[in-house]
Amino acid sequence: MSIALKQVFNKDKTFRPKRKFEPGTQRFDLHKRAQASLNSGVDLKAAVQLPHGEDLNDWVAVHLVDFFNRINLIYGTVCEFCTEKSCPVMSGGQRYEYRWQDEHKYKKPTPLPAPKYMNLLMDWIEMQINNEDIFPTSIGIPFPKNFIQICKKILCRLFRVFVHVYIHHFDRILLMGAEAHVNTCYKHFYYFATELNLIDRKELEPLK
Repeated sequence: MSIALKQVFNKDKTFRPKRKFEPGTQRFDLHKRAQASLNSGVDLKAAVQLPHGEDLNDWVAVHLVDFFNRINLIYGTVCEFCTEKSCPVMSGGQRYEYRWQDEHKYKKPTPLPAPKYMNLLMDWIEMQINNEDIFPTSIGIPFPKNFIQICKKILCRLFRVFVHVYIHHFDRILLMGAEAHVNTCYKHFYYFATELNLIDRKELEPLK
């Protein structure tokens, strides 16, 4: 990453603190392997394929946390321009509006300004990945049976951040000269989610 990009994507701009893997764990090793293949210039389509003999849940968990960190970083660079005034609705252009729903305050899909939606979204994902019952960090503790379903929902919602940033804030990304980095992150996410069938094709329509 160039010096200019490092200044753009610095840790102070991260929308949420980064989630890390514990050194010495299998997931940490998988994370390092995934990063190494990305950094070595391996074709992204090849880099996302499940390595022979590895557990699908581990592979998905490692990537999901990595995408959460990267997308936080991307949104963190534009969040000061994403206000209730500039983005009164969480949308992806005129055709797509995203409404928030959860198990607590918003039991029905509710239209919200983009920054409020983003805050709720990141809080919700953080709760999932910090929940040991869903994302166990200790060796020998199994993933829940519905782990992939939970991950599909998280990835679907994370994709909406890309949609909003690309359609409503890409001018800021261009001004910072960060479009190559954002495009690579998006391609990586897209290839991973489609390779392992983790996102509904209808969700991909806004950025087609």
